[in-house]
Amino acid sequence: MMDDLMLQMARYKQQGFYCSQILVLFGLENLGRENPDLVRTMHGLARGLGSGEVCGALTGGVALLSLYAGCGESGAQEDPRLGVMLQDFVAWFKETYGVPFGGIRCAEILGDDPRNQNRCGQMVLGVYEKVTALLIENGFDLYGLEE
Repeated sequence: MMDDLMLQMARYKQQGFYCSQILVLFGLENLGRENPDLVRTMHGLARGLGSGEVCGALTGGVALLSLYAGCGESGAQEDPRLGVMLQDFVAWFKETYGVPFGGIRCAEILGDDPRNQNRCGQMVLGVYEKVTALLIENGFDLYGLEE
């Protein structure tokens, strides 16, 4: 399973997608959907909001949780489990990546060393694993959404 994810992530990377986009693409793939507008929107979160700020793996993970549990239309409500999942996820991200890498900003995670780029792929896979675990723990079906 993880090998398949690594291969798919590499394909997406070769196609020019970034961390935040790849995470949402994984979710859309699970759901059997395509949404180029959403994927394009996620590009704005890439490379730390385009300026080395908040890591795209973090914002992509938040977006992936919201894909399943957020409010998607007028009059609808977010799933009440979303807030707790977001808090758990952000706390996990800070502990897992923020502490060892010196923060949650791309500039802190990557520093000035181009060799640190390999951290990004590891983080995307770790985030996807954590987000899917949170969704499953909270009773979400990764392969179907109620309309």
